[in-house]
Amino acid sequence: MPWLLRWFNALAPLAAIAVVIVLWWGCKALFGIESFILPSPLEVVHAFAEDPRTFLIGSMESASAAAIGFSIAAVLGVLLASALSLSTRVERSVYPLTLFFQMVPLIAIAPLLVVWLGYGKPTIIASAAIVSIFPVIANTLQGLRSANPHLIELFQLLRASKLTTWWRLALPSAVPNIVTGLRISAGLASIGTIAGEFIAGVGGERAPLGVLVMTGLRSFRTDRVFVAVLLAALVGFVVFGCVGVLSRLLLRRWLVS
Repeated sequence: MPWLLRWFNALAPLAAIAVVIVLWWGCKALFGIESFILPSPLEVVHAFAEDPRTFLIGSMESASAAAIGFSIAAVLGVLLASALSLSTRVERSVYPLTLFFQMVPLIAIAPLLVVWLGYGKPTIIASAAIVSIFPVIANTLQGLRSANPHLIELFQLLRASKLTTWWRLALPSAVPNIVTGLRISAGLASIGTIAGEFIAGVGGERAPLGVLVMTGLRSFRTDRVFVAVLLAALVGFVVFGCVGVLSRLLLRRWLVS
């Protein structure tokens, strides 16, 4: 029955989460693990209930940084890939440089970002953008290169400029690849955000989740660390979900057109 299948698909993730919580609780009770090593689910909930405002503000700070960094990566990634696709010489000279930045660990260049941009949100946003830009470039460039060669020949016969060919043919053809790159980058943006907060995050009333993780570790409040980590994962899911909705809209328009 279709309705039963829909209910099963909707409840399956919740059932998996429930199993993980039961196993988590069971391992702590069975092996007698101390709370500063592994807090129980109830202790994690209690830690959030003690200070929900701090965690909610931290979540909003991390979410906004991830969203801004992802948006920068998406726009710059598509533009840079488009520039590379218009010139083979530019692609051969610049593309290896983008690959180099992807290969360098963020933890190695984050101190330089602090020197250039200072502590706080600018460095965190830059970290998110640097980590998440390469999938957009790679997938967009692949999509731009995969346009129908017969249509390219038609545009050449009509003496269309490279810019017109890009706008009318290559870019619409690359939409599925762009969507793939955006989905990959959405998850990476959250990772880059938290990593940037470890290096350049600032404490206080508006401390982001990465700072809350570090302060929880220093004070041996593992329950607060779990809260911050779970909220960071939730931020990643939210960013990925928003990109997923945008991707469906883009693909639907692409298929209609």
